[in-house]
Amino acid sequence: MDHKLIIHGGFFSESHTNLEVKLAKQEALSEIVKRSYTYLNSHSALETSVFAVSLLEDCELFNAGIGSQIQSDGKIRLSAGLMDGSSGKFSGVINIEDIRNPILIAEKLMSFDDRVLSGSGALDFAHSNGFEYFNTETQQRREEYDGKLKASKGLGTVGCVALDKAGHIAAATSTGGKGFEIPGRVSDSATSSGNFANEFAGISCTGVGEDIVSAGLAVKIVTRVSDGMSLAAASQKSFQELNVHNGFAGIIGISANGELFHCDSHPYMVWAAFDGELSVFA
Repeated sequence: MDHKLIIHGGFFSESHTNLEVKLAKQEALSEIVKRSYTYLNSHSALETSVFAVSLLEDCELFNAGIGSQIQSDGKIRLSAGLMDGSSGKFSGVINIEDIRNPILIAEKLMSFDDRVLSGSGALDFAHSNGFEYFNTETQQRREEYDGKLKASKGLGTVGCVALDKAGHIAAATSTGGKGFEIPGRVSDSATSSGNFANEFAGISCTGVGEDIVSAGLAVKIVTRVSDGMSLAAASQKSFQELNVHNGFAGIIGISANGELFHCDSHPYMVWAAFDGELSVFA
């Protein structure tokens, strides 16, 4: 089985009006997808999806981990989800504060019975397992918050779907939220609507979390692939249903037969893929 990888950096409309930002994101996505593909050569899909998303979380160009959006009360809360298509297990953290890489907490939770934690419980778990305090706020995000720029780049999420040599699929997704949301708001990223995988396909979503959850988007697409549809056909049908309600979303995915696919309801989702050759869009 040839291993394959696709990642996304969410929706970033300013990529198309600011050439410097656009080029920086293209370069970052290209570098991360190549590093992750090399990693996938000797690691599982699950390990690689975590590795790729952690790199995206560490890049302040994207709205996850470092550089995450600030909520209406001035705090940053992060969410991340991880799904192993081979075991059928999902893990995640919701609205965790002061952690650099929430996807690593989700990975740690995979071996526990209670695999989705939120708020202070998620933070207590992280601290008890050796994850240190880290302030993810950047000067840019603080300036945006202080200026109440609600039309900033808040539709950002990062994600990865990987297919390893053994034919196993995994998906990982992480977000810093939409910015200026009500504290306690739950995004799609740590739910099966925004991040889902099984032995047939894997999907990572970005966009407006409420639209994605309302559509059950990731699990719907994967279920249709499981029932015999191609990844492209399953995605397109699901987006037709999403568009009836003017839903705002983008997805990346891989099927067990190696089909790579991405689509979005509104321009422009940024993504990169590597299956021996690099493809990148921003």
